[in-house]
Amino acid sequence: MSAPSTSRESAAPVQGVIRQHAEQAFRHELSALRDRDTRPKPAGWSMSPWGVRTYLVGGMLDDGTEISPKYIGDARIIEIAIATLATSRALLLQGVPGTGKSWVSEHLSAAISGDSTLLVQGTAGMDESALRYGWNYARLLADGPSRDAMVPSPVMRAMGAGKIARIEELTRIPSDVQDALITLLSEKTLPVSELGEEVQAVPGFNVIATANDRDKGVSELSSALLRRFNTVVLPTPATLEEEVRIVQQRVGAMHRAMEMPTEAPALEQIQRVVTVFRELRRGLTEDGQTKLKQPSGTLSTAEAIAVVEAGLVMSASFGDGKLSAEDLASALTGSVLRDPEQDQVPWSEYLKSVVRERAEWKDLYRACKRAL
Repeated sequence: MSAPSTSRESAAPVQGVIRQHAEQAFRHELSALRDRDTRPKPAGWSMSPWGVRTYLVGGMLDDGTEISPKYIGDARIIEIAIATLATSRALLLQGVPGTGKSWVSEHLSAAISGDSTLLVQGTAGMDESALRYGWNYARLLADGPSRDAMVPSPVMRAMGAGKIARIEELTRIPSDVQDALITLLSEKTLPVSELGEEVQAVPGFNVIATANDRDKGVSELSSALLRRFNTVVLPTPATLEEEVRIVQQRVGAMHRAMEMPTEAPALEQIQRVVTVFRELRRGLTEDGQTKLKQPSGTLSTAEAIAVVEAGLVMSASFGDGKLSAEDLASALTGSVLRDPEQDQVPWSEYLKSVVRERAEWKDLYRACKRAL
């Protein structure tokens, strides 16, 4: 039994949408890589492991095409992830919230399959049909179980098309539903007991899952399921410069995509937001001289991006179009004070002992004090 095909005629950019899929937003880069990539490709892949790596970490092609980096950090991590997907093992991207797990998953799928949309969002209330298949009940009642009455899951469709299936927040899926993946990953088949048939995966199929262990209500993965995955941990950015570069790149892309009537965010403001997040996250100032109380939140790179984006909107809507400390203060304070009672003391002490003492940060200190 073959699952319905999911091949897409074109990954052309879609105008007027809030967020394009990776294969749409970076269509030019993917096309250039496929045209120049003469290295051996694993069965079912649209480009070689070298091409996938170049797409993720960036580079310059011999025809002068510049490939922008999608992942800024240790390239070896991406190489291990790509090598895993070229084998029969599935890939589990693990890390604290905001380290880019979903971002890397999407771009790996876009490069390998040309399609990043075969996605299952894990939730505590989902059932096995989200990973296997469901039924069109009108047809089921009228005609009984049949292929036409079946509603394939993204995973089933990926198996039939030889593509990558993405499963977000694997540890938030109930344990009994997680177990539905074991046969699928080990045997590369999906039994359809109602029809006495099975779906067999074709070359190119694999699974990328993401997980973090910081959320409450996490469902632990069984050892049987973990053995089907190769786990790659995505760390927080190693240096201030690396994290600033990530935030600058992502915010710049958003600024252009949304055509915001503001100046591009100044590097100085991004550096300040990232420095605040890194120091509170570590419980230590960048110079290593002052120990700090840590707030309860993760203060991730993704949250730093959100703070700068919120500041840009404030600047465009209620300011002069130039990102300032006043524009950033409310979003910055809201990100730190996840628990108003528990986080009030660490944030107030940080403002008093660190921010106020930095001469070039006086405007940020006054703005944040007003936002409290």
